Amino acid sequence: MADAPDVVFGEVLFDRFPDAREVLGGAPFNVAWNLHQLGEPVLFVGGVGNDAAGARVRKAMREVGLAEDALYTHPQAPTGAVQVTVEDGEPAYYILPDQAYDDLPATVDPAVPARTPLLYHGTLALRSGNRELLAALRRRCERRFVDANLREPWYDPQDVRDLLRGADVVKLNADELATLFPNVPAEKRAERCLQACDIQSALIVTLGADGAEIHPRAGQPVRARAPVVEGMQDAVGAGDAFASVAILGLRRGWGWEGTLHRALEFAARVCTLQGATTTDPGFYRSAVAAWT
Repeated sequence: MADAPDVVFGEVLFDRFPDAREVLGGAPFNVAWNLHQLGEPVLFVGGVGNDAAGARVRKAMREVGLAEDALYTHPQAPTGAVQVTVEDGEPAYYILPDQAYDDLPATVDPAVPARTPLLYHGTLALRSGNRELLAALRRRCERRFVDANLREPWYDPQDVRDLLRGADVVKLNADELATLFPNVPAEKRAERCLQACDIQSALIVTLGADGAEIHPRAGQPVRARAPVVEGMQDAVGAGDAFASVAILGLRRGWGWEGTLHRALEFAARVCTLQGATTTDPGFYRSAVAAWT
């Protein structure tokens, strides 16, 4: 299993801005990109359209050496897109329906190994289908990491709780935790989530600029504040950066406290980028060097 890749399943899409900019992203795609650039074997399972945007996704993957073997080309649906608008100075996001990542083949791609150390997924790519594929991928994984990444209006709280059930690690932000357990006092929500969703190893709760906390199934919670970001650009992809390093910590046995600090540090580094990722390998090398 040492050489088998982690499997990251979910959406890849472009954020489209009013000034005609298009930024490649999607939480699972960002996680796959980060893991690859940080030296972790990874296979991304997702879909693009038979269109120019899909060709751009493949080109970006090839340029950094990220395997595209399990990237499906949908014959009709377009490559995923999110329309970004600005309302009263604040960005608003409209996630387009019926995208290529919504309709993947139910059978597992031959590129996916029979056994994989870890499966990562969120919820958006499950909004209208892909459940048979998820079930098949789950049967192949040793451990499962779920990062909810709730996106209005594309989720139902009960369905999300069901998707979290039995995962090894779950990552939520504080607002998502409150959404899933609205009638539970704030100080009891993490414990309730661990129990109600039968989380096997730990619940991670991110708190934005206040840092994050990890609630192990066994043992005391660990908490840390986020480091100060020098050269702040934006927080796009910070949560995905945190999840990427949390996966590394789980794979490499760093322990919860070491994982927490390294994940917060890498998330802060990503805040110095414009967007969630970069093609600069030096950015990732410097992060790895800081850990060793």
